Amino acid sequence: MKCGFVTIVGRPNVGKSTLLNQILGQKIVIATDKAQTTRKRIKGILTDENGQIIFVDTPGIHRPLNKLGEFLLDEAKIALPDADLILFLVDGSEPAGKGDKWICENILKKADAPIIIVMNKIDKLKNIQKAEENLMTYKTLFDENVPVIRISAKTGRNKDTLLSNILKKLPEGEKLYPDDVVTEESMRSVAEEIVREKILNNTQDEIPHSVAIRVTRYEENDDIDRIFATIYCEQKSQKGILIGKGGSLLKIVGTEARKELEKITDKKVFLALEVKVEKDWRKKDKILKQFGYFQDFEK
Repeated sequence: MKCGFVTIVGRPNVGKSTLLNQILGQKIVIATDKAQTTRKRIKGILTDENGQIIFVDTPGIHRPLNKLGEFLLDEAKIALPDADLILFLVDGSEPAGKGDKWICENILKKADAPIIIVMNKIDKLKNIQKAEENLMTYKTLFDENVPVIRISAKTGRNKDTLLSNILKKLPEGEKLYPDDVVTEESMRSVAEEIVREKILNNTQDEIPHSVAIRVTRYEENDDIDRIFATIYCEQKSQKGILIGKGGSLLKIVGTEARKELEKITDKKVFLALEVKVEKDWRKKDKILKQFGYFQDFEK
């Protein structure tokens, strides 16, 4: 039986979380069209008769602009040493850019694991010649021949081809997780991410990047889960936008999050949200740690 760790890396907004959800056949990672949607490493576990693949979804890699950005980069970096295989996910609808080159030079060329280039969003391109031209811009980033697989994370096109190629490169080994486990994430963590996703979907400009969520209380019962969470932003003006006129936006976010959490838990959910200001929290180590954005290692 094959068993191993597969780390997914790439620029922000290339479809890493969408791909993982597609592979697992269920949503375990939030996915939006906003950059930096994923902020932490999240494991997704696929088990079938061929073996067990432990996928590690990572934040989009970019040059950090603040303390939070440094954390996001570290989240991607520390997922690589334990990887048996690395999927370099790229936007195949456009040629390699500066971000892709930076990832190759600063991250991938220092990794020991084999790499597969996964060209996502191929459904956007109708011109075969253009697709081949884009492909070559990614292959030339590497000193040696790296295999390429074209996919559509959104539709699942070529998903089986990708999985079969992944299994070929994984070592023989016993399963590390029970067959019914698909993630290590706690419901508290899932609730925080679902609320953040609904904010990302309903806000614009700087607000999506300025928001952090903390579940302050999670009461799990047989018939209903009661969740109390705080939404943190960096400025008083952002707080007003997040609440909305007469509480309208907060109500939309709360309703959408509650309905999705009810699907996940398969029972009723009571969700209470409040908004607080924590000025410049993305720049403060102490606050970042309180919000769960810290590493358990010395740099």
